[in-house]
Amino acid sequence: MSAIPNPAQRTVRLTVSQAVVRFLSAQFSERDGERQPFFGGVLGIFGHGNVAGIGQALLEAELGAEVGDGWTPPAALPYITGRNEQAMVHTAVGYARQADRLQTLAVTASVGPGSSNMLTGAALATINRIPVLLLPSDIFATRVSSPVLQELEQDYGYDVSVNDAFRPLSRFFDRVWRAEQLPSALLGAMRVLTDPAQTGAATIALPQDVQAEAFDFPVELFAERTWRIARPVPERAAIAEAVELIRSAKTPLVVAGGGVTYSRADAALKEFVEATGIPVGQSQAGKGTLPYDHPLCLGAIGSTGTTAANVIAAEADVVIGIGTRYSDFTTASRTAFQNPDVRFVNINVASLDAVKHAGVPVQADAREALAALTAALQGFSMPQEYRDRAARLNREWDAVVEKFYNSGIGEQTGLLAQAEVLGAVDEVADARDVVVCAAGSLPGDLHCMWRTRDPKGYHVEYGYSCMGYEIPGGIGIKMAAPDRDVFVTIGDGSYLMMPTELVTAVQEDVKIIVVLLQNHGFASIGALSESLGSQRLGTRYRHRNAESGRLDGDKLPVDLAANAASLGVRVVRVETRKELVAALQEAKAAPDSTVVHVETDLYSEAPDGGGWWDVPVSEVSHVESTTSARTTYEQHKSRQRPLV
Repeated sequence: MSAIPNPAQRTVRLTVSQAVVRFLSAQFSERDGERQPFFGGVLGIFGHGNVAGIGQALLEAELGAEVGDGWTPPAALPYITGRNEQAMVHTAVGYARQADRLQTLAVTASVGPGSSNMLTGAALATINRIPVLLLPSDIFATRVSSPVLQELEQDYGYDVSVNDAFRPLSRFFDRVWRAEQLPSALLGAMRVLTDPAQTGAATIALPQDVQAEAFDFPVELFAERTWRIARPVPERAAIAEAVELIRSAKTPLVVAGGGVTYSRADAALKEFVEATGIPVGQSQAGKGTLPYDHPLCLGAIGSTGTTAANVIAAEADVVIGIGTRYSDFTTASRTAFQNPDVRFVNINVASLDAVKHAGVPVQADAREALAALTAALQGFSMPQEYRDRAARLNREWDAVVEKFYNSGIGEQTGLLAQAEVLGAVDEVADARDVVVCAAGSLPGDLHCMWRTRDPKGYHVEYGYSCMGYEIPGGIGIKMAAPDRDVFVTIGDGSYLMMPTELVTAVQEDVKIIVVLLQNHGFASIGALSESLGSQRLGTRYRHRNAESGRLDGDKLPVDLAANAASLGVRVVRVETRKELVAALQEAKAAPDSTVVHVETDLYSEAPDGGGWWDVPVSEVSHVESTTSARTTYEQHKSRQRPLV
C-alpha cells in the first residue's frame, strides 16, 4: 500500500464511506518499537443506511482491485458479519482487551434499532476503558425525506436522533453532517482510541445520505499514520512522596488492576514485590498480574476476594493501587480497608483514578512508575515474617480451592457443583489458555478460585458485568490470540441473552470452547436475593403455577444443548466430572468450536473470602426474611469508610 494514493494530485474524490474505510486501513499503533495495524477488521450488520454506504466501500476494498487513483485496498481490513449489534461491540472489546488496547475492531450498523442496539456495548467499552470505534448510521442530513423510517422525531429540535444516546456512553462522539467534517472526526476518534487515559468507545454517527456523498478529500488523510501509545513517566516529586509513605508502612499492600496488564507491567510488578516483600491483591481486571502460586500473590481482593487478600487488606496501613479504578467490588464497598490510619498511593494513567481515596497521586504508566519506585525504594524490604505470612495465607487459600474443585458433590447428588466444573476446566486448560466470563455467579467463583498462570489467561468483563458478553467476547479474544484456546464459561441465563454469535464463530472458523452450565435459573442473583430477604423471587426458570399464580411450578423444558447444536457447533453432553474432563480434552484437540453442556446444581456454594457488597435492603417490610436481612445490612454498613 503506497503512503499517498496518488502524489500527482492533492485530492482524491471518494464517498464519505470510501474515505472512512481507506482511512481505517492506514492507521497503525506503536509501543516499545512494536508496530501493528490498529484496526483488525470491521464488524457489521447491513441495513438501510449503511448497505450502500459503508457496505459499498467495504465491498470495494474486499474486491481488492485498483479503484482508479493508484490505491489498492489492503487485505488487512476484513468484513465480519455479526448476528447482534450489541454482540459485535462485545467482540471488538474482547479483541482489543486481549491485544492490550493496541488494536481493535470497528463496528458499523444500520440506522435506527441497528445503531441503538449498540448502546449497551458502547457503555461496556467505555466503563472498561477499552477502545472500540462505532460507526452507527443516522438520519438524513438533508432532511429531504423526513421523517424517514426509524427516525425519532422530537418537537424541540430536528437534529436529534437515537444516536444522541451514544453521547454519555462514548469517550468521543461526533456526527458528520457534511463530508468536509469527516477528517476532523476521524482524527478526533483516533486521538481518544489511542490515549490510554481517555480511551473507550469512540462514536462517529454517519447520516445515511452523507455516507454515499462524494467529496474531494486531501490525499494526506490516507497516508499511513502511526499512533504511538504513550507511556507517561511519573514526576519525580510524586515518586518521592510515594516512596516516603511506603517506607513508613508496617503492613503495606498492592492492589493490582487492569492497568498493570494493559501496560504489560507484570514483570515490573514481580520485580517490585520481590524486592520490597509487599504482597499483592488483584482486582477482576488485574487477576493474572502475578501467577496464582507466587508466594506474594494473595489472589482476588474485595467482595469476591480470598481470605488471604481480605485479611491483609483489613490491616493494611498503606495501599498501593496500580492501574485500578477501585470499583465497589475491589474495595468490598469500602469495607475492605479497616486500618484507621490507612493511606493510599495511586498509580494510574487516568487522573480520575489517581486521586481517589485522597491518595498520593502518581499519574503515570504502570510499568514506568513501578520501575521508578523499585529504584527509589532500594534497600527497603518488609521483614521476612511478613513475606512468610503472605505465602502461608496463599497456601491456605489454595487448599480451600482444591477442596471445592474436588468436593465430590456431583457423585453424591447427581449434579455437579459449579466449583467442580471450574476445577475440571482448570485441570484441562494450559497455562496460556484463556478463561472468559462476564455475569452471574461464575465471575465471583472464578475471581476467588481460578488458578491464573499467565497474564492474559483470565478475561472476566466485570466493569459492566454484561450478560451475553461471553460468547462474542470469546470470539474477539480468539481472533486476537489464535494460538491460545479460549474457554468460555457461561450459565444458562447469560447464554440465553446472546447465543446467536455461535453462528459467527462457525462462519469465521474461530474456535472457542463453550462450557455451558445449565442450572435452570439465575444462580448469582438468586443467592443474592435470598441473602437480602427476597426469597429468590423471579430467579428460577419455572412454569407459572396455576394454583399459586406464581412462577414456582415445574422446571421449564428448555434444551440448551439442542439449541447450540442448531446453530452449527459441535455439542457434547456430560453429567459426571470424568465425562467433563474427557469432553474438554476432546474439545481442545478438535479444530473447531465445541459446546460442552453440563447440568449443575443451582444452589451450590463457593468459598467465602469474607468480602461484602453493598446492595440496599428495604428499610421497612412486612416480610420477616427482609427485616432480618436489613439488620445484617446495617451491620455491614457500619463498617463502611469514606476513604477521603
